[in-house]
Amino acid sequence: MERGKSMVTVSDDNSESGNSEDLELGFHLGLPGISDGGGSREDFWNVVEDEGRKEPAGVELSIGRMSEIDVDVGCSQQRLGHFRRFLLDSCGNVGLGDESAEHSGSSFLASAVESEYLDWDLQNKRAKFDSCNFPEFPNLSADSQSNIARGIFGYFQNSCFPSVPIGNYNITHIGGSNCDDGVDGMEEDGTPMDLSDDLLHMVFSFLGHVDLCRAAMVCKQWRTAGSHEDFWRSLDFEGRSISIQQFEDICRRYPRASKVNFSGTPVVHLLAMRAVSLLRNLEAMTLGRGHLGEALFLALTDCQMLQRLIVNDATLGNSVQEISFNHDRLQHLQITKCRVFRLSVRCPQLETLSLKRSTMAHAVLYCPLLHDLDIGSCHKLPDAAVRAAVTSCPLLESLDISNCSYVSDETLREVALVCANLRVLDASYCPNISLESVRLPMLTDLRLDSCDGITSASMAAISHSYMLEELDLDNCSLLTSVSLDLPHLRSISLLYCRKFVDLSLHCLMLSSVTLWNSAALNRISIASNALKKLILQKQESLTSLSLQCKCLQEVDLSDCESLTNSICEVFSDGGGCPMLKSLVLDNCESLTAVGLQSTSLSSLSLAGCRAITSLNLTCPYLEEVRLDGCDHLARASFAPVGLQSLNLGICPKLESLSIDAPVMMLLELKGCGVLSEVCINCPMLTSLDASFCSKLQDDCLSAVTISCPRIDSLILMSCPAIGSDGLSSLSWLKNLVYLDLSYTFLMDLRPVFQACMQLKVLKLQACKYLSDSSLEALYKEHALPALQELDLSYGTLRQSAIEELLACCTHLTHLSLNGCVNMHDLDWGSTRGQFPESSSVYAASRFSSLGVVNKMVYLPPRLLEHLNCVGCPNIKKVSIPRLARCENLSFLNLSLSTNLKEVYITCLNLCFLNLSNCCSLEILKLECPRLTSLFLQSCNIDEEAVESAISRCHMLETLDVRFCPKICTGSMGRLRMACSSLKRIFSSLSPN
Repeated sequence: MERGKSMVTVSDDNSESGNSEDLELGFHLGLPGISDGGGSREDFWNVVEDEGRKEPAGVELSIGRMSEIDVDVGCSQQRLGHFRRFLLDSCGNVGLGDESAEHSGSSFLASAVESEYLDWDLQNKRAKFDSCNFPEFPNLSADSQSNIARGIFGYFQNSCFPSVPIGNYNITHIGGSNCDDGVDGMEEDGTPMDLSDDLLHMVFSFLGHVDLCRAAMVCKQWRTAGSHEDFWRSLDFEGRSISIQQFEDICRRYPRASKVNFSGTPVVHLLAMRAVSLLRNLEAMTLGRGHLGEALFLALTDCQMLQRLIVNDATLGNSVQEISFNHDRLQHLQITKCRVFRLSVRCPQLETLSLKRSTMAHAVLYCPLLHDLDIGSCHKLPDAAVRAAVTSCPLLESLDISNCSYVSDETLREVALVCANLRVLDASYCPNISLESVRLPMLTDLRLDSCDGITSASMAAISHSYMLEELDLDNCSLLTSVSLDLPHLRSISLLYCRKFVDLSLHCLMLSSVTLWNSAALNRISIASNALKKLILQKQESLTSLSLQCKCLQEVDLSDCESLTNSICEVFSDGGGCPMLKSLVLDNCESLTAVGLQSTSLSSLSLAGCRAITSLNLTCPYLEEVRLDGCDHLARASFAPVGLQSLNLGICPKLESLSIDAPVMMLLELKGCGVLSEVCINCPMLTSLDASFCSKLQDDCLSAVTISCPRIDSLILMSCPAIGSDGLSSLSWLKNLVYLDLSYTFLMDLRPVFQACMQLKVLKLQACKYLSDSSLEALYKEHALPALQELDLSYGTLRQSAIEELLACCTHLTHLSLNGCVNMHDLDWGSTRGQFPESSSVYAASRFSSLGVVNKMVYLPPRLLEHLNCVGCPNIKKVSIPRLARCENLSFLNLSLSTNLKEVYITCLNLCFLNLSNCCSLEILKLECPRLTSLFLQSCNIDEEAVESAISRCHMLETLDVRFCPKICTGSMGRLRMACSSLKRIFSSLSPN
């Protein structure tokens, strides 16, 4: 046989024994063809990973007496390197906790592969590993450990046995010798150990029963490893069909099984009887969804090792007889949702018992050590039966009698006398309980949800439970007031108490108060040293709140519509909440004047408080405030506060404002149309938006510029009261680079030119009173040398002033002339500007004299990048020749210029040109090699002109000719031929 080839034998020396082993695994899993009792070994071996899917056609496997299967092992040193890298990747991807754990885990596994003890059995061509114990990773979850195991399992499945993958038998050869001969055991030197003895056992310990059975179908070694009794101590047959004979075979194979689950099996009673007799080490049994006879409970008496029994959704006996269950060592018994007439339990070692939702009418208990009893939802159990059952358990610590509608106060009084150690009581949905004269001093957890008998008088009984930690009074419809002084109380819940009016809690350990939808609640008083968060939303009648909570940090009083201005005293310094950081008073519509003085408050929300007219905050660490919807706020003072930004533009009726914020950088007053008194002391302020503050005067602006010298962005749009004096004060703003004076009544810009030498952006939209001479300083005196962006849209400047501006202000990068009705042409080739007359943008050589051309050569290039001339109705011609030196122009928008007829543009870097809605356009001459987008929507231009224009635009990608009446459907092909770079043509006549 070749080196690198080995034999994996699936032998069948004893066909009956081998068949039994295979069937036992198959029975346990309920695999197709076996679990029904009529299967064979052939059915078992033909099961694939997806249950119910048979092998592909053409794959044959002899079942009678198995021959040897030849597989490729590939014993090479290269495979060792692959396996090492696989282990490192597997350990690195499962999340070992911290980096050290990950490194140690992956390094250990890798070193196991590369260690000097790893060798190859040259006779059998099999990898040998040193006998070692793989470490347990304390920071590794069970899922991650299982992923490592599955990964190693898959590696050997795909690498060591590639011809026999699990769940898909790809058999390459039948015949040969047995590879198992001579591989079990130790080498001569005693150090190397067979892979299946240590590594397989470790890997298989992370697999479930289904995976173990699939692994057993690979070869004899894997079947032996997967059949180890350590993996089969728990037998789970839930929901599976299994016969008595099949179960007996499994019990004989695994007699030490300690856990068994028969829930949902068809013959649950008989199977349980056989389990009791065959599994002498049985410790836990789960039964359910069937009929269990009295004989089973009698037989369980002899199951001495049994400690846990679970019976769920079963019929016990014939439903009219008494079921008695006696066991000396049972510790946990659960009989839930069972149908039985009478039940008797005598288990002296029993610790927990649950009879929840069972239908017995009588229960007798003898469980002197019982400490946890659950008889919740036992509707047929009368009060006397509950009393007798509970009082027979003197060591009881936890009792659940919820939904036991017959339970009365008399029963609870006797329970309190007998069960002195009772700590947990759940009496929810017990309408007859009022706790009158009930004393439970050791109680720590009390649940009285939906107990209609609980009233304010019941609080006297609860007050005697001085160890109480958790109290649930949800849906107690008759409860009107709660007054408790419990030193250990940590949590109280009062949901949907419709008549609840008054809450008074003096509980120093209280950390959780849950109140919701108590419509009548009027007064709250809480004293606690542990409460950190208080949520009292939608308490519509709450008018009085008293808090003495030195650790309280968050309070939410949203939608408490009846709260008055006095609430501010509670949250100010000295009010009982010295560590308060967050306060939410949203939609508290009765608040009219809010005044807070707090050295701890950092967040305040008053959104929706529409009645507030006055706000006074003295909170030096306040970082966030919300005033959305405070429509009637007239006076506001923030002095001092720690705000970094503030938006008061949502307060249209604000008249007076005072701000002292040492770290504030952004202030927005947009829309404060009646604001007339402003005092702002914000030395770090960089941006101020006072748009539409129509009453803002020069003196206010002057005061602001002095106290806020770092402002670099100032917006005074629609501030008509600002005049020359106010603009002169801008000289204090040495960092001012952005100034918006749009929609003002300015007539003289000299104060701006003199005071704002660093200005980069100047917006003068719709300044109707600016004359032509107002901008002369820009293009004659070189004022504002740093100016880059100028907006003169919708102004009244004449053609001559615009031409001078275009000719001389070569340092501008953005210029907007939208809606300038006095601009007739945009002709940078005319003699009125810098350039001599030219008949065409392409005729640069036709200038009148050589001297002029020489003059043009030495002109500096323009820095203009964006030019907007949208909606200029009187423009008829646009001419931008090469000699205009617009080398940086990349964006030109001339849309909505309805009288524009001629366009001549030669611009090397123009990328975007918009001529949409220029309905008079007839001539279009372009030489723009970098143009990528051209918009001609609703233009009256013909297809020949468009074709000629785009033929010189070699990078054009987008062309919009929608609603162009002279461009027909057949023109799309011609346009694409004229410009091969076109990718998108938008047309109303044809799809893209």
